[in-house]
Amino acid sequence: MQNAQKPILGFAAASGTGKTTLLTQLIPLLKQQGLRVGLVKHSHHSFDIDHPGKDSYRLRMAGASPVMLVSQYRYAIIHEFETPREPSLDEQLKVLDQSGLDLILVEGFKAEKFSKIELHRPSLQRPLLFPQDPDIIAIASDAPVEVPDRLVRLDLNRPHLIARYILDHYREFK
Repeated sequence: MQNAQKPILGFAAASGTGKTTLLTQLIPLLKQQGLRVGLVKHSHHSFDIDHPGKDSYRLRMAGASPVMLVSQYRYAIIHEFETPREPSLDEQLKVLDQSGLDLILVEGFKAEKFSKIELHRPSLQRPLLFPQDPDIIAIASDAPVEVPDRLVRLDLNRPHLIARYILDHYREFK
């Protein structure tokens, strides 16, 4: 990732495994330890952050791109791709302001090359990703799973231990 200015750690899994749920538990734990955490989430769906009837939506529908919404609390930039295409993580990192971050967590982009933790729930009967992805460094599962010794085993139901692993892993990047 040539546009990564900070360490990146991804979370890869089949849909419905609980990536977002785990991340909503991990981020506060990491922030409590003083890390400034950013996140890039890949969506396979079209989405809008502004809605019909709102000025920003009307301006975007009129053809403005990008549209930047700003308030005293936050800002958002909406940029339309001229031709719909699958975005790459590295392209998104180029536009992400990384200056105030210590770590970037990534949900999705599982086919790209960067370090990832795979989430796995055997009850979902989905295949493991690590055999085809050499960038997976750990498996977080809610049940015992046979994995090679090179992979760290984590308990998906113990987010504080996963946070500890991330903190230890993050220190290696510094």
